[in-house]
Amino acid sequence: MNTAAKRKAFRRLHESGCFVLPNPWDIGSARLLQRLGFKALATTSSGCAWSRGRADGQLSRDEVLAHLREIVAATELPVNADFESGFAPDAEGVAQSVRLALDTGVAGLSIEDASGDAANPIRSLGDAVARLRAARSAIDECGGDALLVGRAENFILGRPDLADTIARLKAYSAAGADCLYAPGVRSRAQIEAVVAAVSPKPFNLLVGSPGGLSLTEIAALGVRRVSLGGALARAAWGGFMRAARGLAEGRFDGLEGALPYAELNDYFSGRMRLE
Repeated sequence: MNTAAKRKAFRRLHESGCFVLPNPWDIGSARLLQRLGFKALATTSSGCAWSRGRADGQLSRDEVLAHLREIVAATELPVNADFESGFAPDAEGVAQSVRLALDTGVAGLSIEDASGDAANPIRSLGDAVARLRAARSAIDECGGDALLVGRAENFILGRPDLADTIARLKAYSAAGADCLYAPGVRSRAQIEAVVAAVSPKPFNLLVGSPGGLSLTEIAALGVRRVSLGGALARAAWGGFMRAARGLAEGRFDGLEGALPYAELNDYFSGRMRLE
């Protein structure tokens, strides 16, 4: 599919039902997720940063844009960009960054309201709204077909205020966000409240650990899409660290469960069907 077709298909996914939007962190993980039958992918700022030996938030705009081009080129699926807070100090800069992101061929992108300031981790509502409006304008200037996601970071930045989260999501919706996202919202009551508040626009739920609601239960609550953030990358790093720590202690038991060489080779060569 060309870029326009990918963006159209990505928008259609948000119109009804509930779909899983997994987060690859490199070319290989993107291609295997495509072969597993997922309909779209999303980048992960943390997974990308860790793969480069950096902490989340430490990559430059140019590095992130290069990563977006890499993932878009690796797959035929629509790709949603984790575009952090827009890589700019002001709304005008966010618009410029968004235009550059759209040039990579992504089907959508998210702008979060995190400030990067430990003392004041969340931007003022006015500032955050201005940045979303700038992102919306940039998308509209480029044809308007890419999806804009507005993110309220309250719950993952130590400010679990549901009322403020909902107020922010409503403001981001009014500013032009097509989909709303509040990572860290987890309970059934929280999800129900947020879904109702942003309806009819779709809500993205982050699932980063097992033991919570099932996908069927999540869908029944009206969630339109489910993403995993850096969870798949963390799972991969978890396996690596268990094996590496064992080796450091003179043990090889951490290699148990590793996929066979031939199997991985066949996956990437296209000779083996993923199930």
